[in-house]
Amino acid sequence: MAAAGFGHGDAIWEAEGGAGGGAVAELVTRCVWEAVVLVNIVLWILSTKVGTLALCGRLCVTGKFPYACKFADMPVERREEALKRWNKARWLFPLKITFVVIKILSHYTFYTMVNENSDNPCWKAIGYSVPELDEPRENGTEASRPSPRPLDNGIVETRGLNDTTLLRSLTDKGLAVKQDASSAHHTVRCDAVIVGSGCGGGVAAAVLAAAGHKVIVVEKGDYFTATDYSSVEGPSMDRLYEKGGIFCTSDVTAILFTGATVGGGSAVNWSACIRTPETVTREWAREHGLPVFASAAYAEAMDAVCARLAVTEGCREEGFQNKVLRRGCEALGLRADAVPRNSSAGHFCGSCHLGCPTGDKRGTDTTWLADAVARGAVVLTGCKAERFVLECNSPGVNGRSKKCVGLMATCVGSDGITKKLRIEAKVSIAACGALMTPPLVRNSGLKNRHIGRNLHLHPVSMAWGYFPENNNNQPEPQAQLTGKCYEGGIITTMHRVTDRTIVETPALGPGCFASLVPWESGRDMKDRMRRYARTAHAFALVRDRGAGHVDGEGRVRYSPSKDDVDELRDGLRRALRVLVAAGAAEVGTHRSDGLRLRCKGVRDEGLEAFLDEVTVEKGPMHPGRENWNLLCSAHQMGSCRMGSSPKDGAVDGSGESWEAEGLYVCDGSLLPTAVGVNPMITIQSIAYCLSKGIAESLAQGKIQ
Repeated sequence: MAAAGFGHGDAIWEAEGGAGGGAVAELVTRCVWEAVVLVNIVLWILSTKVGTLALCGRLCVTGKFPYACKFADMPVERREEALKRWNKARWLFPLKITFVVIKILSHYTFYTMVNENSDNPCWKAIGYSVPELDEPRENGTEASRPSPRPLDNGIVETRGLNDTTLLRSLTDKGLAVKQDASSAHHTVRCDAVIVGSGCGGGVAAAVLAAAGHKVIVVEKGDYFTATDYSSVEGPSMDRLYEKGGIFCTSDVTAILFTGATVGGGSAVNWSACIRTPETVTREWAREHGLPVFASAAYAEAMDAVCARLAVTEGCREEGFQNKVLRRGCEALGLRADAVPRNSSAGHFCGSCHLGCPTGDKRGTDTTWLADAVARGAVVLTGCKAERFVLECNSPGVNGRSKKCVGLMATCVGSDGITKKLRIEAKVSIAACGALMTPPLVRNSGLKNRHIGRNLHLHPVSMAWGYFPENNNNQPEPQAQLTGKCYEGGIITTMHRVTDRTIVETPALGPGCFASLVPWESGRDMKDRMRRYARTAHAFALVRDRGAGHVDGEGRVRYSPSKDDVDELRDGLRRALRVLVAAGAAEVGTHRSDGLRLRCKGVRDEGLEAFLDEVTVEKGPMHPGRENWNLLCSAHQMGSCRMGSSPKDGAVDGSGESWEAEGLYVCDGSLLPTAVGVNPMITIQSIAYCLSKGIAESLAQGKIQ
């Protein structure tokens, strides 16, 4: 009955339409300002008869005076036809952009909206349900799971505090606090202040605190633990991701996913723990003049990181999508590698991208930050860094004209805190990620030309395959592939296509799924969503040569190079071959025209003809093209890269700014190039090396 109602689902739209419209309008404001202006203009034009006639032509013509109607008064069939035209517009790309924005946000809203019971009336029809944790799987003993609030002894959650309670909390944590009623800020003193609590910041905090230094970690996001994670897509994305997951490049080429909570990306990533490939470390050491990556210390750091995360090499039971990937590779005689994870071998959680509700995944919030807090570190949440405090340095000191003496920050989660915080420190570390570190250091007055440049995204293009429950297309004598696309570990299998391209599987809740799959018509979209639970996705990820720019907070430009696009296309074709070999009834891509192939009875020549049609198109802003693609990225790197000189990078081989003494970078932004694999281990390992060096410099008095 649910499926039948969904198929004729106007009633659902009517029931949810009012609230849904408001939710879409709120999400639009998170887009780049140009998109907000454009959508508002087009919607205003469509609210008039003359404007609708200009944008829709004969579709709005009626038989009664004044012989034209507004868009809202057009029959549904004609409105749908107008949307189809905008989707394929070659030169009127403002209409195409408007279509893309509304298509993505309306579908995301429709499939993530929940009622007071955290339910959505569509989920049952598409075969989706929020994972139940009343009887958790056997993924570890109770004793092995982290304590409910491992950071309680060191965390100061600023939301709800006022000036008095904030200063009292900081003092209770052992910090030196200076109160001055005449000052515009509160002053706090420590040895090291770290902006960001993710893979880089968490490791740096643990290493420096272990060396006996008083550390403050500044995090603009909030603190959540396993018991707080609901696995409900919409609310979880909203509170755990930058811009609630609605983060697109300003040139509309890619959708970016980056964590914005305590633990950063490690709290929402997909658990993959892949060491830096030796070919990459050799390249960075030889071609970029960075010997740290070829050193024994870096190899030891990777060992230490993997040990602290308790990385496991095997997986007792794979989820549906990884079963598909492995089976397809085996059918083609291709290698399928097991992916190490920072969880137990029995971890069967498909919700780790929304915060792991089982507590089995070991992010920095349950490992490195817990170590730091145990040694006296303080984590300030709801606190946004504004700029580092720079002073003129003594002439000729290390060639750096400035010296960093601390950080200015604002408590964004509380109206009761009226003053800013001035955190004075011997060492200041930017670790807020490749999208946020460049604006922070640039706002602080640094001018190095590499700040905000050289951004790499590991662009991803997706393929999908539909596997009906009773699928006669699967090769015999194999057993039927069981499960649903949202169940099981997110990445447990990887296939390498070339030295620059890999194939893995994603986590796509109903909202993200509906946002990304092509829209050809309302009926086709409903059919796609009916098949959601049994549609497996596999993506091609490329170690990109093309580089983007971080122009400011929330402002990113990116275009893959021609070589990157060629690699993506070849990887996408390989992923499609794998899906066909695994027994998919139908396969396709996310290209805007909905390119797909029904596999039953298809011959080799038919498959090859289909694969010849597969392309990775440019984004919808490029005029002259009917088809378009949106790329995705969950890995951002290189925007404050290391270099052997100021001409080659924004920081030196120890992570210190070439311009300001005592200011370091310890996150993915300092990587010289893209890594080519999931970068968590690489980021944590280089942060481990660099923070060890910082601790030694502090101990030797080289940093005052």
